[in-house]
Amino acid sequence: MTTTRSMTPTRLVLALAAAGVLGGASVSVITGMQARAAAPPAVAAAPASNGGTAAPVALAPIDFTQIAARQGKAVVNITVSGLRTVAAGEDDSDEEDAAPAPRQPQRGQPANPMEEFMRRFHGQPGQGGGQAVPMRGQGSGFIVSADGLILTNAHVVRGAKEVVVKLTDRREFVAKVLGSDAKTDIAVLRIDAKNLPVASMGNPRDLMVGEWVLAIGSPYGFENSVSAGVVSAKGRSLPDDSLVPFIQTDVAVNPGNSGGPLFNSRGEVVGINAQIYSRSGGYQGLSFAIPIDVATRVKDQIVATGRASHARLGVTVQEVNQTLADSFKLDRPEGALVAGVDPKGPAAKAGLQPGDVIRKVGGQAVIASGDLPAIIGNSTPGEQVQLEVWRQGKVEMLTARLTDAGQKAAEVASADEAGPKGKLGLALRALQPQERRAAGVDGGLLIEDASGPAARAGVQPGDVLVAINGTPVQSTEQVREAVAKSSKSLALLILRDGNRIFVPVRLG
Repeated sequence: MTTTRSMTPTRLVLALAAAGVLGGASVSVITGMQARAAAPPAVAAAPASNGGTAAPVALAPIDFTQIAARQGKAVVNITVSGLRTVAAGEDDSDEEDAAPAPRQPQRGQPANPMEEFMRRFHGQPGQGGGQAVPMRGQGSGFIVSADGLILTNAHVVRGAKEVVVKLTDRREFVAKVLGSDAKTDIAVLRIDAKNLPVASMGNPRDLMVGEWVLAIGSPYGFENSVSAGVVSAKGRSLPDDSLVPFIQTDVAVNPGNSGGPLFNSRGEVVGINAQIYSRSGGYQGLSFAIPIDVATRVKDQIVATGRASHARLGVTVQEVNQTLADSFKLDRPEGALVAGVDPKGPAAKAGLQPGDVIRKVGGQAVIASGDLPAIIGNSTPGEQVQLEVWRQGKVEMLTARLTDAGQKAAEVASADEAGPKGKLGLALRALQPQERRAAGVDGGLLIEDASGPAARAGVQPGDVLVAINGTPVQSTEQVREAVAKSSKSLALLILRDGNRIFVPVRLG
């Protein structure tokens, strides 16, 4: 999971984008249980009556019993065991699906809901000086081939010394982990069995918001438990360094559900239940599933080679908010703003520059900056992609040949909106030659003091101003001219601690 990094007075968040201990599902322990009996009947509008008014007519509810009976046989319970290190004084009792206490915001600071994302089911590892104690955990999975191939979450089996799979007919098998991929949280297991029931696969691209979906898994060890809900959203990007465009639902998932299938109303697997959003430590109506097409691609790679590969573009990008959109003359705040380019990466070879806004990749729209790593990361290394880029007020088309991400990933940055109206508020001077060499820049100005809108946007003394609205700066006169020409906002590219990020400053 990626946590935010606070930068007073404005958060400038850096998260990796390409392109444990044992435990069960990626949600926190729920404090109160609420049964979901059955799906309520759907309601549709009937043809207009003689009076011309459409009357609602109750339709037959979706029959989840057939899906549970037919597809439930392919869902398995997974038990993992191994060792974990606990610090002195830490409770070392062998509790299954132990969940960490929910993180509370520090006193005097606003609550940051992003920090509450994805509380893992398993306990946190102890600090140095601890001892190894037995650890057990539980999760779910489902059979994807009759000869014993099983899909689950990578975090379910992370660090496991032994993985045991239990079928619905009560048979148990010791499973072999063929491979796992942390970037998509997918793991592939194999058991020595034949003629097994297989789950039917669906196409998550056909899934619609509002459509009924069904989860089957082993929450708290209660095998083959069924819960239902609807699709809340698609293509969610979460701040956990993953490359997954998650399916968001309101299906109740709890410890032990992780790795289990999410079915559509036709009984086809469209996702793998993986995470929830929780500020209390319990299920709060926001569950996230990995689309099955992403999981299948990773599965095929692991079966063939033992590992999954992801493509890399080699850029640092950040979110485009309204202030940045105004600065770059965009018609709407969409796209991924390039804050930095790896000089040896595919992006540099394609001609991408800081200040470019990537709006499409291979015809796929980039709405939020998090869309970019999902698109790139799930592409094939060596693939050639077309980039639609907004540069200096017009559209440019570039071509990039992606490389293998391996252990190296691009960075995603985000910046909060700037403060109230006013002048820019920067005291600047030219960098000395030795300062330029130390900073690794050819130009730029040292920020000696920051006040007014710039300070409220998060600019600090000691930062290096590299560019304004994507144009490199060499003199204070350039800055004055840029301020004079801008009536609403400026996008300052600053260098701090080796990281580059655009900071939007609203002038008024």
